[in-house]
Amino acid sequence: MAIAGIDIGTTGCKCTVYDREGHFLSEVYREYKNGMTENYRLDPSLVWDNTKTVLREAAKGVEPITAIGVTSFGEAVVLLDGNDKPLTYSMLYTDPSGGEQCERLVRHFGKENLSQITGLNPSPMYSIPKIMYIKETQPELFKQCEKVCLFGDFIIYMLCGVLQIDYSLASRTMAFDINFLEWSESILKFAGIDSNLLPNPVQIGSKAGKIRKGTALELGIWEEAVIVSGCHDQVAAAIGTGVYKAGMAVDGTGTVECITPVFGRDTHREPLYRGSYAIVPFLDRQFVTYAFSFTGGALLKWYRDKLAFVETDTIRKLGANPYDFFNGQVDASKPSGLLVLPHFAGAATPYMDPESRGAIIGLTTETTRMQIYQALMEGVTYEMALNMERLSEAGIEIHMIRATGGGAASDVWLQMKADILNKPIVSLRATQSGTLGCIMLAGLACELYESIEEAEQIFVKVNRTYTPNPDKHEQYKKWLQKYKKCYDAVKTVLKTKEED
Repeated sequence: MAIAGIDIGTTGCKCTVYDREGHFLSEVYREYKNGMTENYRLDPSLVWDNTKTVLREAAKGVEPITAIGVTSFGEAVVLLDGNDKPLTYSMLYTDPSGGEQCERLVRHFGKENLSQITGLNPSPMYSIPKIMYIKETQPELFKQCEKVCLFGDFIIYMLCGVLQIDYSLASRTMAFDINFLEWSESILKFAGIDSNLLPNPVQIGSKAGKIRKGTALELGIWEEAVIVSGCHDQVAAAIGTGVYKAGMAVDGTGTVECITPVFGRDTHREPLYRGSYAIVPFLDRQFVTYAFSFTGGALLKWYRDKLAFVETDTIRKLGANPYDFFNGQVDASKPSGLLVLPHFAGAATPYMDPESRGAIIGLTTETTRMQIYQALMEGVTYEMALNMERLSEAGIEIHMIRATGGGAASDVWLQMKADILNKPIVSLRATQSGTLGCIMLAGLACELYESIEEAEQIFVKVNRTYTPNPDKHEQYKKWLQKYKKCYDAVKTVLKTKEED
């Protein structure tokens, strides 16, 4: 008996299969080809085709799959017509459309009131301003719309025919009331959106239904397989690393760097809203939030592809991993002596400033390429240290961090994080935890496990704990104080005359 987890990302999708005893069986990933247009829009039909491909290939040669959990990125909406065909491309959070609509929502409800209802600082990145934009600019197209989904519930609907969305993903729309765990009729009414178009909100890890018989036959899946609503991908990463209690957090280092801590209902909300930290429904009436930088591993990719592309090409021809080579060249005995403001794609929390720009400060003619590489990792981690200080002001204290994502394979970066953040960092044997979180939730929903604790014991395996070095922490603490001045300094230098 096997369990599958599907993770829908913005650039590709993945399916991982384990047996119920926690043994890895298979994993397949597919990058979307020509699925994203230049203006950051994604083709839902292509995503669905790739999802079927990874599920079909992951299921080959393994024991029958009894449950399939689904996780996905948030915000972007899929509009379906009466024949369940996507009406248009989906606008990702990076698409600037919806700014005027978001301003109208803020003027009508007030920023503070919207935050209290939705747990979000209002932004055009969320679903409702985007739906309003489509409705107002393409009214004839919107008249054909009979269902509005996010990508996770779109895939669930295509798999089993049930239209439902979990609370954590629903909270990425800016129309979900996190206090009453239901759609906000007042927001939807003002936006001119019929709530009947939207999926039914359900608890994280809820059964949706059995796979469609035709789909099961097409993909070679057992026709009794149950489809389960997982959660937003960052929430799935937390569950898949065994993070489900207050005081714990997961640090996911992919393209984006994101720390997701768990906290209780008595946390002070105002400091969170000031820092643009979302309040997201979680298990057992708890919450999580997202402290993140738009550039995590993306900065190391930038170094690899833009600064060290000749060296990278040589390393690849030798059959080696460029990141492994670079990591092995870092002098981890001391700080790099540089400061990197990692806002190469704008600033995320706590600033949420799309106009902020990155900077490398402290260069001399003696600076080496490896100092720059090391400083990129330090800059991302300083940004997370700053975020953790802001979270502490709201009463969210983090005592243990579990690492996931591609960056969790870097010993040098994990030790650096432990030294800068002054927290133990735990690496796990399975570095990609989103699908694993879905598998755990699907097993729980189908009563294969009695509790999340039992599922954790089976699936979450600790690899190594990186303990903070007190001497290095003191060194990094001095650099962190300097780092805190970088955002305002760079902002001031780059200010245009019109802003003066």
